[in-house]
Amino acid sequence: MTTYLIRRLVMMLPILFGISVISFAIMYAAPGKPAVMNLDPDISVEDREKQMEKLGLNDPPHIQYLNWMGNVVRGDFGTSFTKKQPVKDMILDRLPNTLILMLFSTILAVIISIPFGVLSATRQYSKLDYGVTITSFLGLATPNFWLGLMLIMLFSVQLGWTPVGGVSTLGADFSLLDRLHHLILPAIVLATADMAGLTRYTRSSMLEVINQDYIRTARAKGFRERTVIYKHGLRNGLIPIITIFGLMLPTFIGGSVIVESLFSWPGIGKLFIDATFERDYPVIMAITMFGAVLTVIGNLIADILYAVMDPRIEY
Repeated sequence: MTTYLIRRLVMMLPILFGISVISFAIMYAAPGKPAVMNLDPDISVEDREKQMEKLGLNDPPHIQYLNWMGNVVRGDFGTSFTKKQPVKDMILDRLPNTLILMLFSTILAVIISIPFGVLSATRQYSKLDYGVTITSFLGLATPNFWLGLMLIMLFSVQLGWTPVGGVSTLGADFSLLDRLHHLILPAIVLATADMAGLTRYTRSSMLEVINQDYIRTARAKGFRERTVIYKHGLRNGLIPIITIFGLMLPTFIGGSVIVESLFSWPGIGKLFIDATFERDYPVIMAITMFGAVLTVIGNLIADILYAVMDPRIEY
């Protein structure tokens, strides 16, 4: 296992390097100059060029990339063009809010989707199965931004049960209940798509498992049906789900871009969308690489969990 982990960690380096090159090239080709996005449109050409020179944007693209990569290797992600703050500090300030949102929505998706997927598989073609299937397809087909707007209109505007946005009540002292009050709607919206997908994958995986010989043997031994399904069946049925779970880490960053902007949640997703509109290249590149690292780490965690869930798998 140790050799396998070392090999996988080494393989991450060229993958991350390729992602950084492609991301930098796409960003450089995008229209709009970051040096002039927040300047007076009547500024002189000379002052505009001085600003470009100050930010190093007059250098050839490959020189800009090498300078950026050299700083990243030393742990320096640069300084924001617009906020004039170190990018690393900006991300670390927003990271706790995003992690809280990701953790809460992941727990919500898992504790709802897996039990319903198991029930749907064990009661195939029943009314419950059809209901879970229809609800799952609706969850997959519903855009996050539309669902978020509808929930805001219903629970925040009409019923007044939840706040419209933000992470806490302005001017109020810290309160765990107040944070949960603000967290519930964005977490539900962020978890919806993954909840629907996990339910479908769990149902499909369990349908294959419950017809295996060892399940019939467990029933023949007199075990209770609950023990047969959840102890013998679910453990093997979760092996394909681990792949989906490992890939959920980076998707939460992508989903949080919409959800955090919609609910004014001060996390990495909102920071990314603000930096995109402002052409804040150092912030965009740092968050892009953060998402890439989450992707490769998520795949590595999934591979490790394979061996934990199934002793037959060895590395």
